[in-house]
Amino acid sequence: MLATALPTPNATAARRAAAPMPCPVRNGQLTGQRIVDSLKLIHDKLPVTRRLLHAGESVYEAGERFDCLHVVNSGFFKLVNLSADGREQVVGLQFKGDWLGFDGIADGRHGCDATAMDTGEVWTIRYDALLSACAEHPPLMGVVHSAMSREMTRDRDSLLSICTLPADARVAEFLRNWAESLSERGLRTDQITLRMTRAEIGNYLGMKLETVSRALSRLARDSIIQFNENGRRDIRIPDLAVLAAFVQRCVSPEGATLQ
Repeated sequence: MLATALPTPNATAARRAAAPMPCPVRNGQLTGQRIVDSLKLIHDKLPVTRRLLHAGESVYEAGERFDCLHVVNSGFFKLVNLSADGREQVVGLQFKGDWLGFDGIADGRHGCDATAMDTGEVWTIRYDALLSACAEHPPLMGVVHSAMSREMTRDRDSLLSICTLPADARVAEFLRNWAESLSERGLRTDQITLRMTRAEIGNYLGMKLETVSRALSRLARDSIIQFNENGRRDIRIPDLAVLAAFVQRCVSPEGATLQ
């Protein structure tokens, strides 16, 4: 029997980069409509408790008993794990339409903290009420399954990015994902305000703060991004396609050789 070589992570990333890019406008419109439709279905079929949170406030904390799921209606939220040595690790970023709390279903306890990065609103839904409503309204179960699937896909892509991309491309991909998430929700993407410090971005991307700062400076030097005069958290992206092309070049065989 002939042995078949498994593709390396770099080869996988290069193959993904070489694939034709979907139309960002159309995909953004479809995703935006999906978010609107999902939120309406949740609002119509479920008893929800609206919670307004400010930056730094927690939706739930690690170890807390699980009995509710939460849907982001506005704002930005981060998921944070505590490592064995006591350090905080940012493991997820959630935007409007995303769900919070799936981690608590298996063991009945939340495994991480969910914290607001700015003023935002979540809809809190009791898990038992959700199960009952899903039995009566199958489309609602489809919404939940789709949300779970997106979480798994996002986790996989995040791991692939950390394992395969060089520093500059990792930061560029982070900015591209953030901008595209805003675009899907009908928000402007040419200028974004990062709700994270350089240290938090590095923590999320598996990089040191200094490495993140140098990568951002190089992207600005090459005119791929621009810094707003009002602050280093305000970043202008003149052309999102240029940012995406930069990442593609970095993971292509030629780009990997140049790195």
